[in-house]
Amino acid sequence: MSKTTPATVALAKAGVAFELFPYSYDPDAPRTGLQAAEALGRPPEEVFKTLMTLADGAPACVVIPSDAEVSMKKLAAALGAKSAQMMKPADAERLTGYKVGGVSPFGQRKAVPTLFDETAALFDQILINGGQRGLLLGLAPDEAVRAAAARLVDLTA
Repeated sequence: MSKTTPATVALAKAGVAFELFPYSYDPDAPRTGLQAAEALGRPPEEVFKTLMTLADGAPACVVIPSDAEVSMKKLAAALGAKSAQMMKPADAERLTGYKVGGVSPFGQRKAVPTLFDETAALFDQILINGGQRGLLLGLAPDEAVRAAAARLVDLTA
């Protein structure tokens, strides 16, 4: 496993401090975010998953707790769109440059609007995908939001 990914390079370039949290990725897990939290012995609400979505057909990145579901209605409203839906995995991989299961909000191939669920602010450190399967990054929520040029919004159902 490489410790250098486009995500770690982008964070280092932005001067953001982070810790690496490698874990054994299970591609057959029904919910990989929950599997990552369990593998690392961390509460699932502190481990955030990265989802690629479409709002009125335009791509957007959503970062929410691994034990939560995104509310498409809240997402659409936050982006000023009429509707939102999940992006197809192949489209997400092509747009971000990452494999599904390893998508990070940092260092994506193309910058898109990024939203973090507001619950991220409740923690001193959150874990977010580091740009490859089996690697999470631990960082301060405010630094994660800054590095991703994101906004904190109520996004969960």
